[in-house]
Amino acid sequence: MIRLHHCHQTRSMRSLWLLYEIGVDFDLQVYPFDKTLRQEPYRSLNPTGRVPTLEIDGVVITESGAIAEYLCERFPQAGLGRDPGHADRALWLNWLHFAETVSQHCAALTQQHVALREDHMRSPIIMQLEAKRLAKTLATVEAGLQGDYLLSSFSAADIGIGQAAYMAGHFVELAQFPRLSDWFARLQRREAFQKALPDAPGLYDQPFYAPWEIPS
Repeated sequence: MIRLHHCHQTRSMRSLWLLYEIGVDFDLQVYPFDKTLRQEPYRSLNPTGRVPTLEIDGVVITESGAIAEYLCERFPQAGLGRDPGHADRALWLNWLHFAETVSQHCAALTQQHVALREDHMRSPIIMQLEAKRLAKTLATVEAGLQGDYLLSSFSAADIGIGQAAYMAGHFVELAQFPRLSDWFARLQRREAFQKALPDAPGLYDQPFYAPWEIPS
């Protein structure tokens, strides 16, 4: 049995997208992004009150990078991982976990722009710094893209970084990175990506700020 606990437009989208790419049957439990995650019964499953949480045959995994590694090893026929002896193994691992580096800045900006709803709560300095730091991580991806994908073929690394780029596009204009923009457009056309998108309004569906403008 495979069950994914998920909130729309969060890092659990990586796990959802990956499961759709693998093509296995799974149960999806969707939560609102609110205090429900800190209450029972979810709190007993994941005491930190965060997503994703993956249940698979009695095992519980709560870190998106670990979930990606585990699923790729469990379902190698999908071709989304890189075995330890593979020439791309180290690069695959590096990109897979670099998604978290990108996402930490997205999370900080989400807190400022979305979670803190009153202008007096927000810090223009933090927003400016985090937007610049986020842009720097995207520049790293831009420099690393030498072909259609991060490696010689599509992999879970593209899913992790692709989901992070999806989040980042709400705060930094992706068009300034032409290779990244072409790559992300390619990912957006994938059926599994489309299936992982929210089917209802989510965290970023409020037009109260221009995505790459930092309030002064």
